[in-house]
Amino acid sequence: MDPFLKIMKALSDPGRVKTLKLLEGGELCVCRIQEALGLAQPTVSRHLRLLVEAGLVQNHKKGAWVYYRLHESPEPPVAPALLRLLREWLNAAPEVRQSLDLLARNCADAPEAVACCPAPKGGKKHG
Repeated sequence: MDPFLKIMKALSDPGRVKTLKLLEGGELCVCRIQEALGLAQPTVSRHLRLLVEAGLVQNHKKGAWVYYRLHESPEPPVAPALLRLLREWLNAAPEVRQSLDLLARNCADAPEAVACCPAPKGGKKHG
């Protein structure tokens, strides 16, 4: 029951749900997520830690930067179903649209070459 409860806790915060929606578009570093959510870096890092612990998100380090993406093989079995449903939910929610639009604008205004961190090799770029 503990893995299920971790997932439910991870999905109980609007900032974490918006983070998952942002990651549907591909891999992002903390600074891009922070910009899109308008939250402090420690808050975003705490949200990401809970999402990783719940098995919904995975990360990897490249140099000084940590990149996050939706987990390719989330566990427990309920996780893939919830992520699949989340892809269909909340796409028109104003709060989600606002974060997605801000991410797109920030990436267009600051291409990866001059952004806060470089794009990882082989990762999707936003913008």
